[in-house]
Amino acid sequence: MSTRGHVVAVTCLALEARIALGPGVAVICNHASKLVASLEAAAKHGAAGIISFGIAGGLAPHLAAGDWVVASGVRTAQGNFPSDGGWAQALLEALPGAVHAEIVGADAPVAEPAEKRRLHLRTGAVAVDTESHVAARIAAAHRIPFAACRAVIDPAHSVLPPAAVFGLRHDGTADVIAVLRSLARQPSQLPALARTALDARVAAAALRRGRRLLGAGLAFPYFEELALDAKLAVEMT
Repeated sequence: MSTRGHVVAVTCLALEARIALGPGVAVICNHASKLVASLEAAAKHGAAGIISFGIAGGLAPHLAAGDWVVASGVRTAQGNFPSDGGWAQALLEALPGAVHAEIVGADAPVAEPAEKRRLHLRTGAVAVDTESHVAARIAAAHRIPFAACRAVIDPAHSVLPPAAVFGLRHDGTADVIAVLRSLARQPSQLPALARTALDARVAAAALRRGRRLLGAGLAFPYFEELALDAKLAVEMT
């Protein structure tokens, strides 16, 4: 799908990508190694907006699996990137009960409760994911509206076991063999993996409900302005 005139949804998992895709939305589902190149290409080919969409790890203690976070901005190693205010407001209006606060980007999953607590105390961010910081930086570089909208999968008190972290292929699909190998090496992670699976079902259900509420374009508020700009450009030629 061409990204020209579309909102580009940035995801990591194949499930997130399937949920995000819809009218007015193109999807990039890549790990960090390929995400930059894919986003740069989308920006240069006329993406109307970039949104980080999917699941996130909870950092704030009050967030439970399935809770929505609409980012007020994204904290990164390169600085803080604010979300587009109009788009964030549209997301909040579409998602009753969503938390409006900062998200922090990380290059790798944050798995341990102690690590999550330190990150929360250091940054003030309420959730963490591995795509938002890349998406925010590229959107800012190209002056494209940016938003981030994430549902919590693993709350702050939960351990994200190695089988859940490494049991994914680069295309975002589950690698069952890798999960089984991880369990064989470390059987003690089975209870944590079972809890993560239950939380994942809750988060996936929240994503599906939220996606229906967000509608075409993932609540992007500027499509009419883009259409008007295109009409004026045609009239001036």
